[in-house]
This record gives sequence, C-alpha cells and structure tokens, in this order.
Amino acid sequence: MGKKPEKMEADAGAADGAADAGKSKKKLIMMGGAGLGVLLIGGGAAGYFLGLFGGKPKEMAGDPAHLAAQVKPAMFVDLPEMVVNLSSVDQHATFLKLKVSLEVSQKETIDKIQPVLPRVLDAFQVYLRELRSSDLEGSAGTFRVKEELQRRVNIAIYPARVDAVLFKEIMIQ
Repeated sequence: MGKKPEKMEADAGAADGAADAGKSKKKLIMMGGAGLGVLLIGGGAAGYFLGLFGGKPKEMAGDPAHLAAQVKPAMFVDLPEMVVNLSSVDQHATFLKLKVSLEVSQKETIDKIQPVLPRVLDAFQVYLRELRSSDLEGSAGTFRVKEELQRRVNIAIYPARVDAVLFKEIMIQ
C-alpha cells in the first residue's frame, strides 16, 4: 500500500502537466490565429486603400466617347498687352509687361466680358501698379498674382465667372 500513494501522486503530477501543456498549446494556437486574423484584416484594408481590389479605376471605366462628353471645352479671351510701372521705394523705375488670357467654360461669359473689358483692365492696372518686384519673385508670388487677378476679374464681370487667369508673357524690367 505504500507504493500506491506514490504512484497516484506521480499520475496526478503527470495529469496536471498534460493539462497545463494542453492549455498552453490551445492558448498558443488562439494567439497565433488572432495575430493571423489581424494581419489579414490589415493587409486587406491596405490593399483596398491602395486600389488593389475593385477592378478598373473609375477614370478608366466607360467608353472614351462618354469621357470626352464630360470634358468641358475651354475658351479663351485674350486681353491686350499691359505695361505698368511697379511700386518701388528707391525711386528706381521698374516695369512689368504682361500678356494675359482668361479661361472660360461658357460662350455666354465671353459675351459678358467684352462690354466690361475697360472695367477689367482698370482693376488689373490698379492692382498691378501697387506690386513691388519682390511680390513677383518665384512661383508662389506669380501664383498669388494670378489668384488676385482672377478674383478681381470675377468681381468686375459678376455674375459671370472666369475659370482661370493664364499668363502668356510676364516680364519685369
């Protein structure tokens, strides 16, 4: 009888070890499965946002005739060449020579610009004469001037609207 309790203890210890090993394997499998699930979901989301799923991009879908119908034809109104004296602090004369085109998307807008063209040119002249040559330095300066000229022409021809002001020539002397 003395040996039976020892054997029972050994069997009980082995059963506990087997139960612990079974739990840790189950836990390991569950953690691996969860990690794999997170990885698949993250990869799927990344693929979706990168455009790997979903077939053709919207720009490529459809026939070319339909896409050509969506593009609005641009029309241009050329303004007369302008030469203005820029503002300076050292009394040194600096001139700006400018050729501008206005981009419009409707024929009616061109018809509305022609009668008020003196008002548009006046708005341009007043603004350009207040500029300094440093205001036109770099692409950022040129962009700000274009935006301000577009704002002024849209005010002058309201309720019509110009889509863009395009510089054909800009020279500072």
